[in-house]
Amino acid sequence: MNPMARYDIIIKNGLVFDGKGNKPEEVDIGIKGDEIKKIGDLQKENADEVIDASGKYVAPGFLDLTNHSDTHWTLFLYPSQESLIRQGITTIVGGNCGTSLAPFIGEASLEEIQRWVDVSKVNINWWTTGEFFSALKNHKFAVNFCTLIGFSTLQKAVLGKEVRLMTEKEINQMELLLKNALQEGVFGLSTNFGGGHIKSLRDEDIGALLKIIKQYEAVASHHLEDEGENILPAISRLIILARKSEAKMHISHFKALGRNSWNFFPKAIEMIKNARQENVKLTADFFPYAKTGSNLFTLLPSWVKKLTNEEICGILKSREDKRKNDLLDYLEQLTLHYDKIIIASTLSELGVVGKTIEQLSKISGLAGGEIILSLLETNNLRVSIFNEVISEENIELIAKEEFSAVASDGVGYTISNLKSQISNPNDLPHPRSFGAFPRVFNLYVKEKPILNWENAIYKMTGLPAEILGIKDRGIIAKEKKADIIVFDPKVIFDQATYDNPFQYSSGVEQVLINGTIVLSNEEFTGKFPGYVLRKT
Repeated sequence: MNPMARYDIIIKNGLVFDGKGNKPEEVDIGIKGDEIKKIGDLQKENADEVIDASGKYVAPGFLDLTNHSDTHWTLFLYPSQESLIRQGITTIVGGNCGTSLAPFIGEASLEEIQRWVDVSKVNINWWTTGEFFSALKNHKFAVNFCTLIGFSTLQKAVLGKEVRLMTEKEINQMELLLKNALQEGVFGLSTNFGGGHIKSLRDEDIGALLKIIKQYEAVASHHLEDEGENILPAISRLIILARKSEAKMHISHFKALGRNSWNFFPKAIEMIKNARQENVKLTADFFPYAKTGSNLFTLLPSWVKKLTNEEICGILKSREDKRKNDLLDYLEQLTLHYDKIIIASTLSELGVVGKTIEQLSKISGLAGGEIILSLLETNNLRVSIFNEVISEENIELIAKEEFSAVASDGVGYTISNLKSQISNPNDLPHPRSFGAFPRVFNLYVKEKPILNWENAIYKMTGLPAEILGIKDRGIIAKEKKADIIVFDPKVIFDQATYDNPFQYSSGVEQVLINGTIVLSNEEFTGKFPGYVLRKT
């Protein structure tokens, strides 16, 4: 350390984007501790370390609003989260799509995450959200982490594995748990309106929870009830709830699934725009891929999703239960494109990952529906898929909108540590976990000039920070936290593919998190300066 140095780090000679959508400026940035202390001409100033960003772009670190590193447990398995930081991501938001890691009360709380994790091999030594945050202090992370509280997790803490209408007393218990979590520092509530548990509440009961979100100036993030042919009623329901509660609302991974629904997507966007003009607080995020990553289980009808895992597996194993034939009939009526559904991960099946349902059908002689039920049965419902069901044109439409942010909907990995016993050996991650943010630059700034650099960066920084309510990150300004990236606009590129997703993005050269360099010349430094962020 140089005792004469005024700054710990100075980033010089770069073109700086402030994260607010303004035109970039050629200025220097002085950093002391974990904060930005000065922005301007620092050519004559001293620092312990100088980063020469000549010919490079400097931006706030990216915030990933829809991330699943927590519930997939990779936050703990791979704390460097290199597949994310090499994209420029410095803060991730967990607790999405209705499922969070707290509160964990009773065996039912584990049911949601056991689709992705072998829960017998993980150590969960907390109940409340406050205890969860305390437990996180025993871990070091390269990225910042904050969380929402999952509706399904809340409800299972009260109801256990039961699926029924809740009593007034039970709803009051949920409200109390939500208030406690908000007081302990979660940034809001997440839901999965397509899940079975949420159907046990009336809209007025959900509205009561949303009014608590409004009271605490938090956000409610939603996985839509239907992303297919009923997407418009799903949007309408959300707007009505937002209007009545006045809560800040957000749609995760906004998309229309399946060709039959693609034509509804422009209307869905128009509905959101009209609602926003009426002062409804509603935003969305998207990922830049036409193939979605989801659980094979989601292809089953809604009545099945109201059952417990044990009940569903019982139906699949039975040779006499007529409901199994009902499932086969339902899948046949869907007219699925089995040549476009790729098995991405399984619990124990060997030789199926990377193959389509159609390929497996030809190998086994079984019909596509039979393949689906067989895979779900033998893997305890833990089968994920890639499914080419999103329109490229629709992704471009949502990318243009001022209310849309970029998110990965992915999971953080570190390639050198993929041998963990807890992780799934038959796992083919979605390439968005390695390349979502650089891909937006490549597709929508370089190849098709849908966005300019400052707007694209705003969708990754200032906008998600505003949506979440993070006030000290997402922009480059004096006294803000020093989460900063330096990247080469000419070579930034997403390299991950569906066939070979384990490829880091290139072009992000320097990543600073809380004033500490975690990526230097595209090499991980071994530092873990990430904070657990709490809403204040």
